[in-house]
Amino acid sequence: MDGETLLHGIVRAIEWSGIIIIVLGLVLGTLRFIWQLRTPDVHDRFRNYRADIGRGILLGLEVLVAADIIATVAIEPSLESLALLAVIVIIRTFLSLSLEVEVSGRWPWQQPHDEVRDRKQSR
Repeated sequence: MDGETLLHGIVRAIEWSGIIIIVLGLVLGTLRFIWQLRTPDVHDRFRNYRADIGRGILLGLEVLVAADIIATVAIEPSLESLALLAVIVIIRTFLSLSLEVEVSGRWPWQQPHDEVRDRKQSR
């Protein structure tokens, strides 16, 4: 097996890992949602469900971006493939930011007041 075939196999394995992570996030989030059916607060249950699914999608997207980077840098290092990678990364970054805001209710660079207060007190 030559190096390029091995790299293609590695990239495919990483891509499948990203897909599996997204599917597992959906399945585990759904199982947790079903387990929490005893909880009287429907709003909290639904919010937790969306957060669980969002976390799975975020992690899966990160793995898929890693596969795209490896494929572009190691397999097809051309300007065209680099431009395509840039577009893919921009789209996935936008999706990641949107999901992060949806899951946590804040921008990734904004820290909750409790974390800031705890950090100041620990100094």
